[in-house]
Amino acid sequence: MILFADLPILVAQEGNQDYGMFVAGAVIIGLLVMLSAFVIFKYGATWFQAYMSNANVRLLSLIAMSFRQVDARVIVQGKIMAMQAGIGSERETGITTRRLEAHYLAGGSVPKVIRAIIAAHRAGIPLDFDQASAIDLAGRDVLEAVQTSVNPRVIDCPDTSKGGKATLSAIAKNGVELKVRARVTVRTNLERLIGGATEDTIIARVGEGIITAIGSAEKHLYVMENPDSISRAVLERGLDAQTAFQIVSIDIADIDVGQNIGARLQADQAEADTRVARAKAEERRALAMAREQEMKAEVAKNRAQVVLSEAEVPMAMAAAFRKGNLEQHNLPSR
Repeated sequence: MILFADLPILVAQEGNQDYGMFVAGAVIIGLLVMLSAFVIFKYGATWFQAYMSNANVRLLSLIAMSFRQVDARVIVQGKIMAMQAGIGSERETGITTRRLEAHYLAGGSVPKVIRAIIAAHRAGIPLDFDQASAIDLAGRDVLEAVQTSVNPRVIDCPDTSKGGKATLSAIAKNGVELKVRARVTVRTNLERLIGGATEDTIIARVGEGIITAIGSAEKHLYVMENPDSISRAVLERGLDAQTAFQIVSIDIADIDVGQNIGARLQADQAEADTRVARAKAEERRALAMAREQEMKAEVAKNRAQVVLSEAEVPMAMAAAFRKGNLEQHNLPSR
């Protein structure tokens, strides 16, 4: 039984417990208020901006971005640009918060991808988020690619910015050299941008086509009278195959007459033939002189043999006298 004298002690103990619980509750509420104030101070403006723009970004997603080392403002601005541009819902375009975070963490540029998709949408060019992000992660400037698709770019052929020659040199069939400078208008082919050849391949192929077209001409005058024939011949070759660009036009900016390579080669060939003929004549003259000396030696040898033979006659007659073989035969009288 609880005595009457113990009641004040029990009341005091219950009061201490209530006070401790009150203090603990007050501390927890204070911490929650401070945490809420911190979250509102740090993420409130960004979340409110996304909410007012119908960007569909939750406050918990913004907090989780900080732990994943993602710049939440970049992601929110990207979604806001997409929604304000009216390029479609998340299900249609695939521009979700999670996918934007994944592209950001992969090292891609979220603003460039969103701007490229908006520019393509305005120009009526089919470009989804997957294709744009793949182009961006491949190291290509996706926004510049879309801009080039809308506004074609002009490339000089040959490219003088890399310290090469200012003109292409080609020779017609009549041997006359022509120096040509062309300008190639290209637009980006987004479908082949990943894995397609770059501008250097376009310049090399166009240069090869121009040289081939001039080399197929019978006379250089025909090429100078019809420079568009070069453009037509080059375009028919389909030089933009397997490249990241589509050739719109090839225009001959400048064409000059160079050296008469054919005449010079013919002159050099004639001089070379003359030298060969002189060498052969000198060879034949040397052979004739050598033959003459051989014949003289042969004559001297034959004369020596005649002398030797004449020297043997007296010796033979003496030997015949000694042996009595030399007889005189009377010739019959007539």
